[in-house]
Amino acid sequence: MGLPTYLGLVIALAVGCQWLAWALRIPSLLLLLLTGFAVGQWQSADDVLGRDMVFAAATLAVGVILFEGSLTLRFRELRGIGGPVVRLCSAVPLIAWGLLTGAAYAVGIDGRLAALVGAILVVTGPTVINPILRQMRPTRRVSSLLRWEGIVVDPVGAILAVLVAQAIIAQGEGDTAAVIAASLARTLAVSLALSVPVGLLLAWVVRRHWVPDYLQGVLFLGVALGCQVASNAAASESGLLTVTVLGIVLANVPGLELRHVREFKEHLQVLLVGVLFIVLAGRVGLDQVRDVAPQALGLVALAVVLVRPVSVFLGLHGTAATRRERTLLAFMAPRGIVAASVTSIFALEFQHAADVLAQRAAGAADPGRAAELERQASSLASLGDDAQRLVPIVFILIVCTVAVYGLGVGRLAERLGLATTSPQGVLFAGAAPWVVQAAEQLDALDVPTVVVSDRAQDVSRARMKGLSAVKTNIVSEFAVEDLELAGIGTFIAATDVDSTNSIAAREFVHILGRSNAWQLRRDDDPEGGANHRTAPAPHLVGRYPFSPALTYARMTEMSDRGMVVRRTTLSDAFTFADFRREHPEAVVMFTHRGGRLTVLTEDSPEPGDGVLVALTGDRELGKRTVRNAERKAGKEAGAARRSAASDAPARPRT
Repeated sequence: MGLPTYLGLVIALAVGCQWLAWALRIPSLLLLLLTGFAVGQWQSADDVLGRDMVFAAATLAVGVILFEGSLTLRFRELRGIGGPVVRLCSAVPLIAWGLLTGAAYAVGIDGRLAALVGAILVVTGPTVINPILRQMRPTRRVSSLLRWEGIVVDPVGAILAVLVAQAIIAQGEGDTAAVIAASLARTLAVSLALSVPVGLLLAWVVRRHWVPDYLQGVLFLGVALGCQVASNAAASESGLLTVTVLGIVLANVPGLELRHVREFKEHLQVLLVGVLFIVLAGRVGLDQVRDVAPQALGLVALAVVLVRPVSVFLGLHGTAATRRERTLLAFMAPRGIVAASVTSIFALEFQHAADVLAQRAAGAADPGRAAELERQASSLASLGDDAQRLVPIVFILIVCTVAVYGLGVGRLAERLGLATTSPQGVLFAGAAPWVVQAAEQLDALDVPTVVVSDRAQDVSRARMKGLSAVKTNIVSEFAVEDLELAGIGTFIAATDVDSTNSIAAREFVHILGRSNAWQLRRDDDPEGGANHRTAPAPHLVGRYPFSPALTYARMTEMSDRGMVVRRTTLSDAFTFADFRREHPEAVVMFTHRGGRLTVLTEDSPEPGDGVLVALTGDRELGKRTVRNAERKAGKEAGAARRSAASDAPARPRT
């Protein structure tokens, strides 16, 4: 297969798998891994791209992914969870490393390789955490804990694995501890010396508008890749730590707007994750999987049942993390792209070190020294051969942990009250009386609701009704960054200011998706009265909810006339058509059926069975409205006939 054909196929499969996984509500990584494994049995990436190209591309792609993730890590998120985050990124990985080393040794892996695989497997990573978070929709605290752990521990795990590998290679060459300490110091020094000044300089340049907006995304990408390459050249595998620190520095520079940069990186990350998992999974052969399956499954069982729970509960003991949060974290540790990408590298490192030792042995003048070097070279060469078996073991562990955690953690989080895998809740911006009534009716249907207003009296009125209400400006940084949205799947902007509604709806499009971000009809967009010169551009406003879609002024006017939001049960005995005959003036808002809430629009099909939530008058008012409308229509028709008769030319007499 040619290179263009292979790359086109991989990209198409990467996008298709993630789309299908979204539709089926299953972890996308599971489909990507299985698809990549299947493609690899037919055509391996090594045969098309070459092994060196695969490793180089994977290393750079992982750096981009970590940089994108670290751009979202803001120190303000650590309020109340700083202690747990520090422990998750330090004590928990160290405990897990020790336990994973013991688990790997217990299933028959060589002791030195057990320490190496234990270091590799402490990582989780944004490539596996972010898709699960999108599906699980946890609380902000849990989301912050998992994102910080996943992004920060990735380079920590890679560096730890490098240190272990260097310790293995340095055995017999002198003071191993000194070698490790020097390597660690060099890694930290290089990473900080590159990332901090470069990040501050880049922020300084951007804040002075010396870079046009359309170049900022690729500029950040180029700087990150340049720092990664330079860092790796100075200290082995330090590049991941460098780009992670670089992203954190940029994310926390005051006044630096990174929204469009993050959006560019997010799209790139989705593509890179899909391609990488397919390519790397395709490097594993079916025979390799068969050979190591018993060992790998034993390691999976120990990692899931023993290692992660023990390391989390021990590491987070005494911190501000609640018992429910610790329980969820104890069963949330899928392995990702870093584990898959670095495993193969160490087999090559051991083989290279063995070749170097063999050359030194050949040139040694002392026979005793030559024999010792030959023994070490033989040991490392044998270890390199054994290290090749780690690749399918890690692959199986990635597949199993993604399946176990991806399919099961959502249900656990729901039982713990920390997430909703199918969020049905509604966030209302604005607290007009009819909005509060709508929230009350939804609350009675066990639909979570949150009412947001910057007016204290409106918030107090909503709270007196037993509703969750927050006093804040819906377009404030608090509302966008810190407002708790667990269980919320729909946003409706219903303030009395059209511009506020539009800005808020546009913002929540990025959070909940365009299909779930709504705003009341704008005053400058009357139904049937606007054209392309006067109507707001669709991408600048949210979707219009309800049927008919009315402005804030019209909804409030109807509420002031005595109309209220009520629930009505629809069935075969009382259909929506019956409801419309009794309440022709009603504004239908929501339907609730089978635990699912639907926002009705003017284009929605006629509701069937279920509960209808609508702004209605009483039944007699509805009947009077019908009679008045019929009477008015009759009068207008009679007037039209009389007018037509008077305008007709007189018939000539004969």
